[in-house]
Amino acid sequence: MAAVNQVVDLSVDGGVAVVTVNSPPVNALSVAVRDGLAAAFKQVLGNTDIQAIVLICEGRTFIAGADIAGFGKPPQGANLLEVLRNIEGASQHVVAAIHGTALGGGFEVALACHYRVAVPSAKCGLPEVKLGLLPGAGGTQRLPRIVGVARALEMMTSGEHVGAKACFEMGLVDALVEEDKLREGAIAFARSLIADKRPLKKVRDLDDKLVAARNDPQVFADFRKANARKFRGFDAPDFNIRCVEAAVNLPFDEGMAFERKLFMELMAGVQSAAQRYAFFAGRAVWKIPDVPADTATLPFAQVGIIGAGTMGGGIAMNFLNVGVPVTLVETRQDALDRGIATIRKNYENTAKRGRLTLADVEKRMSMLTGTLSLEALANADVVIEAVFEDMAVKKALFAKLDAIAKPGAILATNTSRLDVNEIACATQRPESVIGLHFFSPANVMRLLEVVRGDKTSNAVIATSMQMAKKIGKVAALVGVCPGFVGNRMLAQRQREAQALMLEGASPQDIDRVLYDFGFPMGPFAMSDLAGLDLGWTRETSSGQTMREKLCELDRRGQKTNAGYYDYDADRTATPSAIVDHLILELAAAKGITRRAIPDEEILERCIYPMINEGAKILEEGKAIRASDIDIVWINGYGWPIYRGGPMFYGDTVGLSKVLDKMREFEAKWGADFRPAKLLEKLAAEGRRFQRLS
Repeated sequence: MAAVNQVVDLSVDGGVAVVTVNSPPVNALSVAVRDGLAAAFKQVLGNTDIQAIVLICEGRTFIAGADIAGFGKPPQGANLLEVLRNIEGASQHVVAAIHGTALGGGFEVALACHYRVAVPSAKCGLPEVKLGLLPGAGGTQRLPRIVGVARALEMMTSGEHVGAKACFEMGLVDALVEEDKLREGAIAFARSLIADKRPLKKVRDLDDKLVAARNDPQVFADFRKANARKFRGFDAPDFNIRCVEAAVNLPFDEGMAFERKLFMELMAGVQSAAQRYAFFAGRAVWKIPDVPADTATLPFAQVGIIGAGTMGGGIAMNFLNVGVPVTLVETRQDALDRGIATIRKNYENTAKRGRLTLADVEKRMSMLTGTLSLEALANADVVIEAVFEDMAVKKALFAKLDAIAKPGAILATNTSRLDVNEIACATQRPESVIGLHFFSPANVMRLLEVVRGDKTSNAVIATSMQMAKKIGKVAALVGVCPGFVGNRMLAQRQREAQALMLEGASPQDIDRVLYDFGFPMGPFAMSDLAGLDLGWTRETSSGQTMREKLCELDRRGQKTNAGYYDYDADRTATPSAIVDHLILELAAAKGITRRAIPDEEILERCIYPMINEGAKILEEGKAIRASDIDIVWINGYGWPIYRGGPMFYGDTVGLSKVLDKMREFEAKWGADFRPAKLLEKLAAEGRRFQRLS
């Protein structure tokens, strides 16, 4: 085997050239890989002693994609499009041998080959849409020529990874070979092509899978309509669809030119920049500067959860899903039975949808033990409380746990706003206490705010982050402050939404503006969904806020078919005349002169104070990075990923503009809008939040 360059080797095995890429960790299409491929194929193309070429990779995967870090930078090295043209134009059979994943640009390399073989565990896909992009090296033109328009549209607009067996069934893979014999199997397949005198199968020349869509262009309109809700706000899905339309209606080279044009438009746009930023932010969030990567972690083989309500049951499911036994504690048998029944019902509903087998349901339920005794948690490695959000209740509980839990056990609170340090003080082991703020429904929502107290040990932090990854959460480490990161910033938006409502904007106008911005729902629709009576009691209600007035009328949200909106049997919302009257009444009582409020002001007053609060959080060291704040909002609060999170959005609109508006609002409405010192500093220096870390 001869080295072509530092990452690509070339060898010959009985008339079959084997081009091997070895560029850890994932053989991404770096400059060196592209240069190596270009040089290797230059050596073998046209060589009459070479009858076939196998392209294979060392390590754990085939080419797993492009080098994302190089996106948007000046081009260097061999041009990928030219490399693929040379591969597809080879006079010898070219076979891609796939293991691990062939994704994005890596899969486009495989599509340019004449044939593809794979081990059964391999996966293929074009996930560029998740970065706000489209395949830019012929993927949009070649894929529909192999699998047809409908399947190509599904793969490209979802970014899904497709298993090798499914790829074989749809013709993406021409043969499956044994798991540990990919090289031998690929060479044998290449030799069979030679022996059978099979023709070169250039994907660019295939047309039969395009004919149906060419004769029935309605397929594209139908696909757009069927996915309108999923694609709402995103540019990339429609750009992918337009490229497939080009594959159907244009000659291959013209389709390639169209693909390149749209790729460059997306690459230069804010949405792709935001989605690429979010990709790297999702990696950075796991890195904790003051907790060494080699910190020894604690076991979490046995988990105890206190509280079998909606939150406690959801938390339990996270651990059961990954095979961790759970002891669930309640104070009353009926509450415990109800909680366990809800968990079973959730699993059975999942089984009805085909995502679990009934055997899976029983296996998970067999790992759940219900009890009324706190003492049953004596051997738990981790105990998570999900009880009523009251400091006295939580402190009393942690004092009891301190006497019961074994030495070294992690004691976690699921509080969404209370002081973790104060809770920790109820124990003799504050170093073992941490906040694990799950979001509801806990078995669905991806975010986990890991709240470190002043005395929380590095081992407990490292274990909590590892545990979060194990149960499939995106964890962000935050510090102790009221509401932590997410709810602290949410309070700014909720305050302004309420103020805007009294000043003249209707709930539906405010919700519409936030929905059009990209949130799945606006603040009033969200409140109705969650329930207006969370934390409300009739005994303490004073009728001084809209929420109190609505709850006093038993308008408690969707569950009572009335809240800020009226709801029909299908929970479809309509504006309420009762609410309109209450708004006018409350505004008059507070001496507020109502006015017409433009959409721009609604958006700025709801969003800019959040950005400002994020700056204060960074000032106080309650978040490690601005990107961590964005990860919290993308994964926990429905912030549209194509806007990159509130801090990225602030950078996008310009921190000077945000600062000017905050000063303007402060002059009109007071100290709630006082700019953060960090915002003032960054704006004065022409810097961005992104550059802080």
